[in-house]
Amino acid sequence: MTNFIPAWVDGDLQPFEKLAVHRQGLRHKAVSVFLLDGSRVLLQKRADTKYHTPGLWSNTCCTHPNWDEAPEDCALRRLDDELGITDVPVSFRHQVEYRADVGGGMVENEAVDIFVGAISPDIAIKPNPEEVSAIDWVDLNDLADATRRTPAKYTPWLGIYLVQYSDVIFSDLTL
Repeated sequence: MTNFIPAWVDGDLQPFEKLAVHRQGLRHKAVSVFLLDGSRVLLQKRADTKYHTPGLWSNTCCTHPNWDEAPEDCALRRLDDELGITDVPVSFRHQVEYRADVGGGMVENEAVDIFVGAISPDIAIKPNPEEVSAIDWVDLNDLADATRRTPAKYTPWLGIYLVQYSDVIFSDLTL
């Protein structure tokens, strides 16, 4: 069921078309990944052709699991799809929920499984130009400050993660 993602409709989890989920603001499952080198996080700038939040900086990768896809499998698939990164173990940190207007009449209303992994900045990264226009390594504290000072440069969910959930996502980091 490609392009069908798990969404809650009338209280039940059902496969639902991804674009329709965002247009209707339905609560749905998502996955976000942060790859770290110490206190530095790998960011991506979303491609200008993305259907929402184009050209904004975001966490390493994020997506929606396909219907019946395990969240960790989804995280690993998307690291490869977006950045050409394979064979990097990730660990589940926490599930967070948020709702944000992402423009164009679309809403992210997500129950997000957050994964974190450790990598070297020397790892081969091959961004998919249909997904990612640039990458950067940024200190997590600097990033948190930047999302507060210039939120329009970042996806809404990145600011939410850093302000509301950093204690559970990055609890074992010494920052």
